[in-house]
Amino acid sequence: MAGLWWPTRPAAGALRAWGPRGPHRGKTVQVPRRPLPRTPWTTRGPPPGAPLPRSWQDKRPVQEQIPGLEQVTYADKQYFVPWLARPRHPHWERGWHDPRHSPGPRYEAMPLYKERVCYVCHQRAKMLEGVRQALWLTKTKLMEGLPPKVLNIIDESANQLENQDEKVQNAISHARVWNTTELIPKRESYCPVLLEDLLHLCRTMASKYPSLSKRMLARDYKVAATWERESSILQVRGLNGILLNAINPLLPVASKDEILATENHILETFHPISPTIDLQEVNVYEERNDTGFREGYPYPHPHTLYFVESANIRPARFKPEQLRAKMLMFAFGNALAKAKMLYGDDPKVLEHPVVVQSIGTEGRIFQFMVFQLNTTDLASNDGVKNLVWIDSDQYMYDYIRYLPGIRKKVVKFPPGIYGYRPDTFKKFLALYLHGAVQDSTQTKIL
Repeated sequence: MAGLWWPTRPAAGALRAWGPRGPHRGKTVQVPRRPLPRTPWTTRGPPPGAPLPRSWQDKRPVQEQIPGLEQVTYADKQYFVPWLARPRHPHWERGWHDPRHSPGPRYEAMPLYKERVCYVCHQRAKMLEGVRQALWLTKTKLMEGLPPKVLNIIDESANQLENQDEKVQNAISHARVWNTTELIPKRESYCPVLLEDLLHLCRTMASKYPSLSKRMLARDYKVAATWERESSILQVRGLNGILLNAINPLLPVASKDEILATENHILETFHPISPTIDLQEVNVYEERNDTGFREGYPYPHPHTLYFVESANIRPARFKPEQLRAKMLMFAFGNALAKAKMLYGDDPKVLEHPVVVQSIGTEGRIFQFMVFQLNTTDLASNDGVKNLVWIDSDQYMYDYIRYLPGIRKKVVKFPPGIYGYRPDTFKKFLALYLHGAVQDSTQTKIL
């Protein structure tokens, strides 16, 4: 009958979707298959001599099961026939090398192939255990907060800009509101602009501290550092953040007694998880240590490494814990490459430790880090450890309102920045001024 409708029966394993006004026509909900119950068959397998289930048996093609059976294809017809099998033609050799269609050599045939696996940390490696995993890989002891040498720079009012809070809020507004025509800008557009504006504010202190003009920002450089940790060979290599180089190195932030006290520190493990679980396993690699700059570069010493997490898609973003682990690994990689260039490849306790700072942000939350490389003897857990100071999850502001909040024709919430916190930029500026400000509490290592 034309005016009647009969609901169709749902397929096997599916349920009818019910809404507020009855069943939805033609829509079904697939019931997820539950895992098998924990029986002796599913945990230990079938008993000896028992026949295997049909789903566990080896499924061979029909041509192998019936000898002499030939497969009927549409090769002779020279056109596609849906009920005939697809023919398999022999591989065609073009007779000359075409780089655009060349499969390339096998890994075993490459000159850099090695039997020993190397675990590589690159810019997209997300560590499962975060900072704890990075501490074990780099043989480092964690210190909460920033070192006293940096905190002394924050406390002095002479190290602040004139109308500093107003200028910082203007920089935030420029990155989030004024620099775009979109109603809600994306991360990939406002995060780099915010970092550039904050660095520009820091550079205005060069009139007070002339040594700030002897620095250079480097982008798209590649670092490579290789070391052994217990029975594994590890590497940090590839592109990373924006590096601020200086003519003079940063002085150590920990005293000699603090460095020797790290011998009693026990590194935290997370058994049964392997520390290299998130690193890329490669057999084609070169054991090298390279800072990414040629010999004779006028700004040879790494100062601060800046990371901007600007991924728009949420699965591609680094969580704050993963971002801090990435900052630690690449700060360690830059320091280790510089130390091996200065003192050689032999593992030893450094007479003059190498200090590298790191700052990471996703446009609102900032991560601050100061890393000090004390030793290149990283194979065992004994002896002197490296040191890292981390000040995590520092909000520069809570949120930004792009449109006014109107209630009964009255503007209750005007557009602008809400929850601005000036201490975050003070730490950002203090790390930038570190090395240029002559602090009275400067640590000396004989």
